[in-house]
Order: sequence, then structure tokens, then C-alpha cells
Amino acid sequence: MEFRRLGRSGLSISEISYGNWLTHASQVAEDQAKACVKAALEAGITTFDTADVYANTKAEEVLGRALEGQRRESLEIFTKAYWPTGPGGPNDKGLGRKHILEGINGSLKRLGTDYVDLYQAHRFDRTTPLEETMLAFADVVRQGKALYIGVSEWDADQITRGAALARELNVPFISNQPQYNAIWRVIEEQVVPASEQEGLSQIVWSPIAQGVLTGKYKPGAPLPEGSRATDQAGGASTIQRYMEEPVLQAVAKLEPLAAEAGLSLATMAVAWVLQNPNVASAIIGASRPEQVHENVKAAGVKLDADLLKKIDEALEPVVIRDPSLTRSP
Repeated sequence: MEFRRLGRSGLSISEISYGNWLTHASQVAEDQAKACVKAALEAGITTFDTADVYANTKAEEVLGRALEGQRRESLEIFTKAYWPTGPGGPNDKGLGRKHILEGINGSLKRLGTDYVDLYQAHRFDRTTPLEETMLAFADVVRQGKALYIGVSEWDADQITRGAALARELNVPFISNQPQYNAIWRVIEEQVVPASEQEGLSQIVWSPIAQGVLTGKYKPGAPLPEGSRATDQAGGASTIQRYMEEPVLQAVAKLEPLAAEAGLSLATMAVAWVLQNPNVASAIIGASRPEQVHENVKAAGVKLDADLLKKIDEALEPVVIRDPSLTRSP
């Protein structure tokens, strides 16, 4: 495993991190979830990402139990707040002061820790003054319940405005967590330059495009049994945008490129996002330990310029770049 600094901070994180969206307390049983976390730890992953909304708080509980007995100082634990949790009352969502301060307390209890290393705004809240949100996050840091703050899926203007307030409040604002992979590149034009200017890194999710960039979904072929595309509990809807025939045909063109490089498609896809210098870590998810083993092979891999050019040429017809697609509800 290799490590990178997160934003303009002193925090180092593993360049492959483990996330439990759509898996823990949802797609897989707890014993299998624990096996995946064990595989991540054995592979050298120290960074674990979750959120209170995953499985309506249950995913945090599973991750907390899976990490029991580990040296806390050797881990970086991240969580997020914004989406509705609990019974979904009027203050059970958003980035108002009440929800943030109550949200962090609930997350810490479920995770079984006194603090998280990074507390993130899971989306931008258009219904709450940004000043209120940033002050609440600053108070969470000053109370020692989080060491740093970050955001997820904020656009360039929102990041710039948040960073200005963070400077006024003297609070360490260091990261953005967007979707990013060789097909979905909407952050490149605006979000990445704004983040570099403000001292934020990207912690990217969906580096393998919900599994499509592994090559498991073949053009014109039936969906693999038990795959995310067949999961009606949530997985099928999240992968839908990548399941069009032109996308699957373009991904099929990557198979000989990966073989020539001596990599699996999954490893090449994760390595691809890590070639962007503003990316500090790629979040992988897993329903089986062997998926962890395959994805962590991307750590430290350098893709040469010729291979990157060939990947671009193969995917160009289906690449999505529109920066306006980085948006909050």
C-alpha cells in the first residue's frame, strides 16, 4: 500500500480506501462484511469511509464492529451527514446545525470511536445558510469529534465559498468526495482546479463505474447472477447509467489493453483514477474478500502515457464530461 497526503494537510491516507455503501447491512451479511474489512486491513488499507445514511445508520454499526480491536491511531475513519436518517423527520436531514451536531454524536456511537478523522457534508444543502453549516462543522472539530472536514459532490463554486468560510473559521477543510472514473469525468474541468486552488484533494467513489469497468457485463449478454445490476434493493438503479450497450462495447475494447499491461480491468480502472495528482484515494467496495484483493493491486501502479492515450481513445464516445452534472438536490 502507498499513502498520499489529503489536501493541504498533514493527514496521510491509504491511496486505496474501503467504503461500505450498498454493501454492509444491505447486500451482504455481517460476517461477509467483516471478512471484507479483514481483507482490506491485511492488504494495508487504513482508510475507511462510510455515512450515516448507508442502510439507514446500520452500515456504520457494522463497520464499527468490524474494526473492533484495531489500533485506533492506525486508522483513518470517515463518515458523512446530509441525507435523511432515522424516521426522516424535518430535522433528520440536511446541513442545519441541529442535524450536524446530533448526526456526529450518533455516528460516533455507532462507529464505537471518540472521533472521526474526517466528517463530510454528503451533499450541498441549498436550504440552509452555508455560514450555519460551516460554523457547525467548525464546532464539531473544536469539540474534538472530528479532526478535519470535507464535502461530497460539491461543485466548484460551492467548494470555493466553503473554503473561504473555513479560512475565516480557522477550520481544516481538506477534501471533496466525488464520483470519478474513466467514463465519468465531470470533475476535471472545474472541480479539480478549484480544489487545487483551495487545498482540497479528491477521495473518489465508483472508480470501477459500479463494476462496469471490470468487464463483468458483456455487450448483448445476460446480466451475471447476483451482480449489482440485478440487485433491486438499490444496486440496479445506481449502475443503470453505465449499462447502455455503447458503454459496454467501449469497455470491451479495454480488455486487450489491460491484458497487454499485465493488469485486470478492475486493477487498471482503479489505477486510472490514481494517475490524477489531485486524487488522494480511490474508494473500493466489496461483497467478497477476493474483490478487495484484486482492487488493491492498483496501489502504486503507474500507467504509461501510451496506455492512457489508448484508454481515452477506446472510451471517448461514451465519456461524460459535463461539469453541470456535479450538482446537489
